[in-house]
Amino acid sequence: MLARHRTALLSFLLALGAALPVAAGEIALPRDAQLGPRPFYLVDRMKDGPLKQQLSQCTGPFHKTDFSIGHRGAALQFPEHSRESYLAAARMGAGVIECDVTFTRDRQLVCRHSQCDLHTTTNILTVPDLAAKCTQPFSPADPAAGRKASAKCCTSDITLAEFKRLTAKMDGFNPDARTPEEYQNGTPRWRTDLYANSGTLMSHDESIALIRSLGAKFTPELKAPEVAMPFDGDYTQETYATQMLAAYKAAGIPPSDVFPQSFSLKDILYWVKTEPDFAGQALYLEDRYEKAGLDPNRPETWKPSMQELKASGVAILGPPIFAMLALNDKGEIVPSAYARAAKAAGLDLIGWSLERDGPLNRGGAFYHKSVKAAIDRDGDTLTVLDVLAKQVGVRAMFSDWPATTTFYANCMGMK
Repeated sequence: MLARHRTALLSFLLALGAALPVAAGEIALPRDAQLGPRPFYLVDRMKDGPLKQQLSQCTGPFHKTDFSIGHRGAALQFPEHSRESYLAAARMGAGVIECDVTFTRDRQLVCRHSQCDLHTTTNILTVPDLAAKCTQPFSPADPAAGRKASAKCCTSDITLAEFKRLTAKMDGFNPDARTPEEYQNGTPRWRTDLYANSGTLMSHDESIALIRSLGAKFTPELKAPEVAMPFDGDYTQETYATQMLAAYKAAGIPPSDVFPQSFSLKDILYWVKTEPDFAGQALYLEDRYEKAGLDPNRPETWKPSMQELKASGVAILGPPIFAMLALNDKGEIVPSAYARAAKAAGLDLIGWSLERDGPLNRGGAFYHKSVKAAIDRDGDTLTVLDVLAKQVGVRAMFSDWPATTTFYANCMGMK
């Protein structure tokens, strides 16, 4: 009888402990990654073949993987760079989570994809005293004059304290809006506002604390300033670049857990010179296709060359998906000349960004433009990912829905 009472008491205490709130600073994550239905939906819509057969037999359990990088968190359905987006990414098994880093008027670092995107990613236009501080206040559409609605609100327009008063929303705007409320109601149809009622904005320091508590690694991107530098007279690009990495040192994060990024080669080379421990995992994001006429199929347009990048200290190159893929004479998706040359030069590759083109039934958009003719269904997301992983040999993939990359990596036995 006594033993039975002890057993009942023990069961009660265990149940009580499970019901108690998690200690401050800790995040309770599920034991296994929670993928939801989307990866399996994509498998169901693949073309018949060995890859579909293999993936259809993959049922888990699924675990966190560094191959899966949460692009702005889980931005397909959660407001980008919000606490909620980061939590969703971690729960879906993202081993690395991104904070795009920019600065406020008082030179504090915050997570935003662009220094001047507050008018499309937050509620700032409906907060009158902060809307009044925007670089360009809201201007309504005027159909008679052929003028679209516009606004421009930057983190550098406001302080950190003011930034923290805002809430995050899904990125988008209505160009035909007559009011600020209408302007901010522009989420693309293939995304959702179901999880966007009260997105919590994050400072860079807060993102470090949160991501560490989630057991994930970090990939901060130093965003190009949209204000003249030095900002406010003496805040230089070098100061900004140093400040971003100093936050990880102050938090005691080992450089091996940090993958700093920039679209500016000058930033990468500055870190090579001043922060060699971090520079070993620095990611040079490829944008020369836009600014310098880079053609993935014409090596003469790659300036600097792959060998020159490697010799300068670049270790990891981060191209968009389309730059790494091409079609062969049979119409099959294969590695591009650019991808082959990068690997031959000894550069690691991390690609961006899966699950960002929306539905693929019409061939996709920017990210799939080099292989558009071979894309006709959502399941081709996994076909593309398979080529990137097995033939191109990417080290990891940014994804707007990390469940997809987590699923694939687990099914293929990747870490």
